[in-house]
Amino acid sequence: MTRVLVVEDDPQLVRALVINLQARQYGVDAAPDGTTALRLAAARQPDVVLLDLGLPDMDGVDVIKGLRAWTRVPILVLSARQASDEKVAALDAGADDYVTKPFSMNELLARLRAAVRRTEEAPLAPGATLVETADFTIDLLAKKAVRGDHDVRLTPTEWHLLQEVWGVSQSNKTNYLRVYMAQLRRKLETDPAHPRYLITEPGMGYRFEG
Repeated sequence: MTRVLVVEDDPQLVRALVINLQARQYGVDAAPDGTTALRLAAARQPDVVLLDLGLPDMDGVDVIKGLRAWTRVPILVLSARQASDEKVAALDAGADDYVTKPFSMNELLARLRAAVRRTEEAPLAPGATLVETADFTIDLLAKKAVRGDHDVRLTPTEWHLLQEVWGVSQSNKTNYLRVYMAQLRRKLETDPAHPRYLITEPGMGYRFEG
């Protein structure tokens, strides 16, 4: 089931979106503000995010930046803001599409399907599925981690994080990203306090060093 995270503070619009999405067999989570959205995204791992820019606790662009610090999940902006600079700011921050309110539900659903389809069709980069080090081996495709002679159990969020940051520097770190990276280091690094493989890049994010 494709899971959608709806980030919107208008209860009537949320209700309409939830009804229409569930009627088409989507799983739906809803967040009324940016803080809840970032927490739910980390916990529920949505396949696509529908995001309003005008949230009560933070600007939607900041939510986009927070998500892009660790995931490439498709983000469709739903906003009444029509100025071109607002659209540019959202797209530059990492949004995949911008739908201006009021919108046609059929058009929105078509854009959502297209975003999910693009993600499903995008393969992992060649050579990026298996990483072997002196201390552990990670098979991203099989979702299997081995350290020494023992399998290492990683949570879905930790697997998702590995897939996103393997070989890619990320910016705009958030608190929960640091928490997950600390968990990964405890499970994979010989000395988590002085990591050899999962390296912090000051001012940039995280990178893998083989």
